Amino acid sequence: MRRAGVALLVTLALAGCGGSAKPPAAAKPPRLPHALAQTLAMQANAVAQALEGGDGCTALADATGLQNAVAQAIAAHEIPVRLQPTLSATVDALPGRITCHPGPPPKHGPKPPKPPKHHGKHGPGGNQ
Repeated sequence: MRRAGVALLVTLALAGCGGSAKPPAAAKPPRLPHALAQTLAMQANAVAQALEGGDGCTALADATGLQNAVAQAIAAHEIPVRLQPTLSATVDALPGRITCHPGPPPKHGPKPPKPPKHHGKHGPGGNQ
């Protein structure tokens, strides 16, 4: 299910990259700027690779970064209005579909040695 969302996002992003050999029958479909499409596709691929590698925490961080990138692109009017609802819905749902299971907390190093105890006659403060 996670891969389907990432695949949809990559498909939408790549729609802005490619051309078509057939002339459009009606109005041109909305397209993403080439550089933005490549950036979003790379981020979506990073999410997919992290998921394939079993690293949910990295995938979640990458998905959140992708979500922020899409939000910024929408705010900057870089994404056509007709693509915004589908792209936003897909990207916004992605972090909620990824589970991060962090490993156990790191173990602390060995405790430092205790200072030697002085008993009376030897060392500072003792009777000599």
